Amino acid sequence: MQLVNEKQIKKRRLSSSQIIVLGFLFAVLAGSLLLMIPAATAQGQQTNFLTALFTATTSICVTGLVVVDTFSHWSFFGQFIILLLVQIGGFGVITIYSALTMLLKKSFSLRTRLLIQDYYNLDSIQGLIRFLIKVIKSSFFIEGLGAVLYLFVFIPRFGFLKGIWISIFNSVSAFCNAGMDIIGKNSLIEYQTNIPMNLITIFLIVSGGLGYVVWFDCIENIKKAWKQKYGLKIFWRRLGEHTKLVINLTLFFLISGTLLVMFFEWNNDLTIGKLSTENKILASFFQSVTFRTAGFATIPQEGLTPASCLVGCIYMFIGGSPVGTAGGVKTVTAFVVLLNVMSFIRSRKELVVFDRAVSEKLINKANAILMSNLLLTIVLILALIHNSNVPALSAAYEIFSATGTVGLSRGLTSCLNKTGMVIVMIGMYAGRIGPISMAFFFSTNHSDKNEIKYSNGHFIVG
Repeated sequence: MQLVNEKQIKKRRLSSSQIIVLGFLFAVLAGSLLLMIPAATAQGQQTNFLTALFTATTSICVTGLVVVDTFSHWSFFGQFIILLLVQIGGFGVITIYSALTMLLKKSFSLRTRLLIQDYYNLDSIQGLIRFLIKVIKSSFFIEGLGAVLYLFVFIPRFGFLKGIWISIFNSVSAFCNAGMDIIGKNSLIEYQTNIPMNLITIFLIVSGGLGYVVWFDCIENIKKAWKQKYGLKIFWRRLGEHTKLVINLTLFFLISGTLLVMFFEWNNDLTIGKLSTENKILASFFQSVTFRTAGFATIPQEGLTPASCLVGCIYMFIGGSPVGTAGGVKTVTAFVVLLNVMSFIRSRKELVVFDRAVSEKLINKANAILMSNLLLTIVLILALIHNSNVPALSAAYEIFSATGTVGLSRGLTSCLNKTGMVIVMIGMYAGRIGPISMAFFFSTNHSDKNEIKYSNGHFIVG
């Protein structure tokens, strides 16, 4: 009888995926209720529940798609709530919960440590708390640095107090890859040729998108290189294979994205066609960076050529790198899937990256993540086209932006009807949580099926 009760209790326990899904859902609902408080809305504006829910979802999911202008619809209190939700979304509810646990000086149970390990996709629970503290401290440091640098851009234009507030808001939003701003109706288009503004924002976006594991590995090896006085070649050799791969992939996507945008937009007067050569390069580079998951825009997205939009959809789908603030299926995931295809074509028995084999479990996980995200995105695109009767390209751009938690739009978001808003919210939420986590949330325990070994069937593919 006791064994039966223990099994029942074990089954009732929430899994890591279920806790993450419910945690984000609770944060979205709480944020919605806060945004419905009259004090959160600017004078002369009204906020219904669906608008509040959409804004809370896009904030928590660090997406940046908005149905009302953030700078004009919300009061200072409302903007503060949005910024708080963005920060929670950037860290993740598990990190916030862990931080509160540390502040209250409570001990972490083994289950909590395993939850943190699952959330950050780490290999071991060793040093988890130290890792968590470093994540929080380093994030606040970079956001603070970004805010200070922004002061030189915003204070001369908006004045002292408002300039400080805009600097803080933009820095947190850029680092968390949220893409929301309170500058004005046209996002960063007015700063298209402003070099300091572009470089500060790019620095924050890329920092958030690289991932904490890469940061800490680089910082640790920089310290060693400084103490032991060895050069760049040895420094690179001593970096972890994951760090090397992320840096290479990040550079590849940034450079290739810049070149593709330049190629497709060079003579397009609606985007960069009228700019000087230097400013065309700057605007193209910024667009390449923001495609990756940021959502800020220095050129009108509705003016992009169809070819650039398709490139954007691909880059938004891939997103940034693992264990960071970026969205998408992640660069390493896409690379592993592509490498697996190439290895099969070349009849290679295993995947090798920087003289290290990629495990079969990791390959299966990468395939599952990519295919589940792609399937979800296609279904939502079809649903949005059918419901809202909008051009396929604009619908695809909107949904790839939502599931990749990017925030770029071709002017469609503010025109969505209620059903369209719900479709985009589903995309943002599932994109932030991950379709696989959603599947685990609704699944039951079928681990007993793994104990059964079936004989091979005769199937034909290709």
